[in-house]
Amino acid sequence: MSSGDRLSKLPLVTVKVAQSLDGRIATATGDSQWITGTEARRFVHTLRSEHDAILVGIGTVLADDPLLNVRLSEGPDPLRVVVDSRLRIPLAAKMLAGGAARHTLIIASESADPRRALEIEELGAEVWRCPTQKDGFGIDLVSLLEELSKRNIKSVLVEGGKGIVTSLLRAQVVDRFVAVIAPKIIGQGIDAIGDLGITTLDEAIVLSSVRTSQLGVDIVIDGLLEAKS
Repeated sequence: MSSGDRLSKLPLVTVKVAQSLDGRIATATGDSQWITGTEARRFVHTLRSEHDAILVGIGTVLADDPLLNVRLSEGPDPLRVVVDSRLRIPLAAKMLAGGAARHTLIIASESADPRRALEIEELGAEVWRCPTQKDGFGIDLVSLLEELSKRNIKSVLVEGGKGIVTSLLRAQVVDRFVAVIAPKIIGQGIDAIGDLGITTLDEAIVLSSVRTSQLGVDIVIDGLLEAKS
């Protein structure tokens, strides 16, 4: 199977970032709630309802303890997918505690502690062990997307964090990018996206079919990623 054939079978991947005007998703101390306003948050919940799954990294869970469900809009809750190679998610996390764990998939490395996996599964979540990247660092996100496709997941909304978004962009598996930009300047803080290995503007990722809108004081830029030639 060619690389193109394999990638064509992956779910549609939408990346959503909520950032300051200077491209930060949090302050240097990790404070991120809330960068954007109420209208923008309602829009994000609508995005969630339009996707089969939400994907986040464990850093987002540890920093924000999100529920990752649909509350501010009409529509079904998507499957929650957390990339957590070492199973660091607290058992008291909102998405696991109080019977909330069902419809949650935790992605662990093949070497993750089986006892910890059992504790998580006893709460109702599923732990799926995913191969690591060829360099041995981090989960192989293309393998993860292939697994989600096998589970009939047709669309995935990625809500962070920086490492997950950067890895997906580097792997060229992102189809749509949605940036919600708040009129705030943070200065030193956590960047929305990390190093993509781009050294010239000709190599920059370009969006097409771009739509812009205003939600309260926030601006939304929503576009499709142009295929690399």
